Amino acid sequence: MNAGGVHAATGARGALRCWRPRPAARWRLFCLPHAGGGAGSFRAWAALLPPEVELWGVQYPGREDRFTEPFAPDMTTLVTALAAELAPHARRPYALFGHSMGSAVAWELAHALRAAGAPEPHRLFASGRRSPATAVTGTLHLQDDDTLCGELGRLGGTTPEVLADPGLRSVVLGGVRADYRLIETYRPTPKPPLNCPVEVFTGDTDPEFPATAADPDGGWAALTRGPTRVRVFPGDHFYLTQRRADVVAALVRRLDPALPTGGRRWPSTP
Repeated sequence: MNAGGVHAATGARGALRCWRPRPAARWRLFCLPHAGGGAGSFRAWAALLPPEVELWGVQYPGREDRFTEPFAPDMTTLVTALAAELAPHARRPYALFGHSMGSAVAWELAHALRAAGAPEPHRLFASGRRSPATAVTGTLHLQDDDTLCGELGRLGGTTPEVLADPGLRSVVLGGVRADYRLIETYRPTPKPPLNCPVEVFTGDTDPEFPATAADPDGGWAALTRGPTRVRVFPGDHFYLTQRRADVVAALVRRLDPALPTGGRRWPSTP
């Protein structure tokens, strides 16, 4: 259960993981995982990013190498801790990428950093979830384990072999239930719009965020004064695993269109 990498903070409770430090990088990319996920879900991205981008995974308490820590009880507690740790690293241009629950965390984090006097992200990438203002929540965190397993099966991303193993099932469902409680009890408060562009990524068969002509951006455009663009990839809720190289390539081009040029082989193979 160790995500490895360099810890940005002293001690075991730090949230930031950097697997390939790049001190001269022009950009920092902070990635926030889905419900039940850990920073390690983004580790393979490091091999696909160009040298100008330094990858940082965000590790929520209670998973991977923070397994012994209690889960965050609510969004405010989680974001307050993350903002305090991330703020010193936001002096260099940076972007936030959040998948599913992580997109709501990223949005709250952008506001918390701005309130603390840090610059806004250069880009906010919102993946696999409608905006906090329009996302529909439920009560899955109150349901039994079989119901939770059924939800994981619906979304994909968790192999049946993991859920069939009693020990692994218990660990997985513990994190999933805690995160579902966090996101399902989360009630966003009105905030002034961000100024940064919002890049919306989704899968074309994602049951959580189906792209439609009537509502292509899932309400994200209303949360920023900057432009909002939508990119739809082939795949379900975990399209970003199935289409990893394509997702990273699209992300980098949105971050800075000049990065893929120059004749280098890019993105590199993992």
